[in-house]
Amino acid sequence: MNGSIATIDQDRPTTTPAHLLQMAVSQGADIDKLDKLMQLQERWEANEARKAFVAAMAAFKSEPITVAKSKTVDFSSQKGRTHYKHATLADVVDAAVAGMGRHGLSHRWNVEQADGQIAVVCAITHEFGHSESVRMTARPDDSGNKNAIQQVGSTVTYLQRYTLMSALGLAASDMPEDDGRGSGPVAQTISEAQEAKLRELIEATGADLPKFLEYLRVERLSDLPVGSFGKAMGALSAKAKAAKSEAAA
Repeated sequence: MNGSIATIDQDRPTTTPAHLLQMAVSQGADIDKLDKLMQLQERWEANEARKAFVAAMAAFKSEPITVAKSKTVDFSSQKGRTHYKHATLADVVDAAVAGMGRHGLSHRWNVEQADGQIAVVCAITHEFGHSESVRMTARPDDSGNKNAIQQVGSTVTYLQRYTLMSALGLAASDMPEDDGRGSGPVAQTISEAQEAKLRELIEATGADLPKFLEYLRVERLSDLPVGSFGKAMGALSAKAKAAKSEAAA
């Protein structure tokens, strides 16, 4: 008897808002009741989609993810040779999208530009409709001899890479020695006021910006870690003193 009851309970369909809505329609319920049941159904579907998203992400993260290191940086300066490899945006995408697809996940980016800032939003969406996103902003990359479009493109690529990693919860150790910013989490960078001070000294001393960035091992001033601000100021101050001594002589 108990076994029969258990079997019947297992076979009985779970009552959902959709079933209640169907029953209400068949019974000629009024519009107000139908509207409330439809809202309940929408909330139920959204919650089910969220649970499916969480389960898919957990399954995705349970699989090993290997990010290739396809790009080599190799140059020499007064400080010696700099040589390391790092992953590109394509490397990160190639490592992630196959596993995402197996679990019904996809990604997309939205790019915005306003007030001198570029914002990139990476959204991860499950096939049932639930989506979660990460947003990051930065200024155009004015390092080197890039034109205006290249400056924007460089920043967009950089932000796409890191928003995708963040949205998927990929650990920094999945990445290689980073592109001049060190391995591990991205360090806190200098403030706008500190960057303005450095630019003021660069202009006053006539320092070569590309060479100065190479010396600091960053692509642009805004990427300079707070801990390296003193080093940058010291180098520029020394240059200013040297120029002043030469002028006095």
